[in-house]
Amino acid sequence: MSHIHWYPGHIAKAERKLKEQLSLVDVVIEVLDARIPQSSIYPEIKKLLGEIPRLIILNKADLADEGLTKAWKAKLENKFDHPVIISSSHKGNDYSSIINKLIELGKPKMIKLIQKGLLPRPVRVMVVGMPNVGKSSIINKLIKKSKTKTGAKAGVTRMQQWVRVNPRIDLLDTPGIIPLKLDDQKTAQKLAFVNSVSENAYQNEEVAIALIEELCTLYKKEFYCHYKLLAEQEPTLENIAISRNWLVSGSNPDITRTAAYILKDFRDGKIGKFTLDSINE
Repeated sequence: MSHIHWYPGHIAKAERKLKEQLSLVDVVIEVLDARIPQSSIYPEIKKLLGEIPRLIILNKADLADEGLTKAWKAKLENKFDHPVIISSSHKGNDYSSIINKLIELGKPKMIKLIQKGLLPRPVRVMVVGMPNVGKSSIINKLIKKSKTKTGAKAGVTRMQQWVRVNPRIDLLDTPGIIPLKLDDQKTAQKLAFVNSVSENAYQNEEVAIALIEELCTLYKKEFYCHYKLLAEQEPTLENIAISRNWLVSGSNPDITRTAAYILKDFRDGKIGKFTLDSINE
């Protein structure tokens, strides 16, 4: 498979903007994709955040292997010493857990303000993460019960607005996008699987073939069942196209369409609920 290249020319500008935003907040929500909990971590997150308290959210858990998601939660809490909450973008049953944990994480900052003779204020929170891990979904979940814009804070553009999601929490309504540096091709590949990499950076067919190999290593039974492949068949794009009757003129397999469908089926959770990062790596 050819290399996935995506190193945007504006990456320095994006990092600078992110650091400006971070200078205004008391607590950060780091959103990871539960299907690739390790691969969606920004390797330099500690350097980026410094001492800002962090809440890790394993998002899109409804698309991931439930047992492995729980195991990853325990592993990440042990590794980083930060609280981890499992979340599904379209379910709100974790709303209270997130709110309570943010208030808890912001408490030391509020105590310091009071000790300085200042009045306590709502904890200022920002959501950060790799592209397409569901940052906006988390923001929308938190602000659904409150649309109270509190205006801009000093030092940031007027375009950035704060929303009071709770009497004790203000949330920046725009996510902090961590720019990708795709040095590790295995990680880049997994980010491409979940659509966290621009489609301009790779060929659909190549990524689909790599995804098939990954899924047939970890979840072969579910993959063969979904695409109605016989046990003796190789899981090639051609065989899947023929099995699904995705053909072009002359009854030839439509490879382009098949690759696109496989990627979409995986991303939508139609093949099954899968986690691609090994807990033992």
